[in-house]
Amino acid sequence: MLAAGRPLGQDDVMNDAEPARGPGLDDRSRLEAWIRALGSDFMIPPLERPQLEVTPLEPAAATDLPTATNMPAATGIPAARAPSLEELASHVAHCEACPLHTQRTQTVFADGDPAARIFFVGEGPGADEDRTGVPFVGKAGQLLSRMIEGAMGIARKDVYIANVLKCRPPGNRNPNPEELASCGHFLQAQIERVDPEILICLGAVAAQHLLQTDLGAGKLRGKVHQHAGRPLIVTWHPAYLLRNPNAKRESWADIKLVLRTLGWNEDPPPYQQC
Repeated sequence: MLAAGRPLGQDDVMNDAEPARGPGLDDRSRLEAWIRALGSDFMIPPLERPQLEVTPLEPAAATDLPTATNMPAATGIPAARAPSLEELASHVAHCEACPLHTQRTQTVFADGDPAARIFFVGEGPGADEDRTGVPFVGKAGQLLSRMIEGAMGIARKDVYIANVLKCRPPGNRNPNPEELASCGHFLQAQIERVDPEILICLGAVAAQHLLQTDLGAGKLRGKVHQHAGRPLIVTWHPAYLLRNPNAKRESWADIKLVLRTLGWNEDPPPYQQC
């Protein structure tokens, strides 16, 4: 049993010599508990262990990044070094690179551990996030927290969460190309500074931005992609799961793929706060 709040590590990995379990009551019970934890009591179809294809993609080119060679002069950060997360957050707070700044209450930079091993990427803030300045705090954010703590067995504070956009688009619409171009380099700089072991894209917008593809989340999930030398896994956005509860089973499989890719126990006990 893991100590509450401690991320899984090498000592917690399943023994390679242990025979693989086939689908059975344990797997089905965990799936039922997972779906109940996510707030749905719909009938669960017979469980089949997902056959997940691993097909790495070529890493997307890291362009227009605020690094030592191309940091915008407006940041006030010397070009001789990369910016810290605190400096990035300050620059984001004063950014007026696209029209979204005229309607924001405040910018939404990130939440979680700046040294996290797992980095979740969403698309942009909603109304609750615009009000609080923290990503994923509304109903979708509450669902994400249950996914992290219930299925991954770690505390939400032990992962890092950020969006591609740092300002809320009107009516929560999808970002347009101008907004992505103006804001995307902040996300890439965050990835470089946090240096996580794995990226998890929540929904199509984040995945398409980082993988430079037009494919939807349904085509991208279930595989291990690569971005800037790191594994990247795509799953459904929590807001999509709220509208389509039948997709929670696929999200459960995606989380298990994340844990396997990290070499962690894919059936951890739920995180329990002390």
